[in-house]
Amino acid sequence: MSDVFRIQATPPSPELWAPGRGEANLIDVATFGFWLYMLSDTLVFAALFAAYGVLDHRFNAAGGPTSHEIVHPLAAFWQTLIVLSSAFAYGMAMVGIRARSRLRCVVGLAGSAALGAVFIALENIHLAALVAQGNAPERSGYLSAFFILMAVHNLHLAFGVLWMLVMIVQVSTQGFTTGTVIRLLNLRFYWMFQTSIWVCIFVFVYLRGGA
Repeated sequence: MSDVFRIQATPPSPELWAPGRGEANLIDVATFGFWLYMLSDTLVFAALFAAYGVLDHRFNAAGGPTSHEIVHPLAAFWQTLIVLSSAFAYGMAMVGIRARSRLRCVVGLAGSAALGAVFIALENIHLAALVAQGNAPERSGYLSAFFILMAVHNLHLAFGVLWMLVMIVQVSTQGFTTGTVIRLLNLRFYWMFQTSIWVCIFVFVYLRGGA
């Protein structure tokens, strides 16, 4: 394997991204590649939003509830604050890298993961309540689109929380190696993207449905 793609351990350094450093070039390549991967996720969510927009009509409710009856903008607003707080906590973890502080980075990651877990739990409670009321996905095309959109986003968030837990272990044991920094940067892109998707869900599903 070419040396340009071989990740070498490096000591903590605030100049890790400095132009001309081999590690900086490797980070650029790896993060750009991850951005290309995230484009596929963008297409997936674009398709889900399009399907939801088409099926969000009383004719597709099949006698079941419409968006006006199952979405609660106020509850979603609190969820939005939680997920935004999680994104902020992750930003604090990145500040910990610049400060050469493993502790600050780990605390930020732990806070972000905890808030993400709370968000997932609240969304699962909402979906479980709908099923308990007889509003399962198979009842109508609209409910199918709603459940699929929420479930796919929840799965992405669950993967992000699991990734954070792995990074907590790696930062604690390995410190800020080039490989660890690459994974932290990619996770930041991933988590901020999922936060943006939720903001779109809040506007397109909850505010629009509750209007």
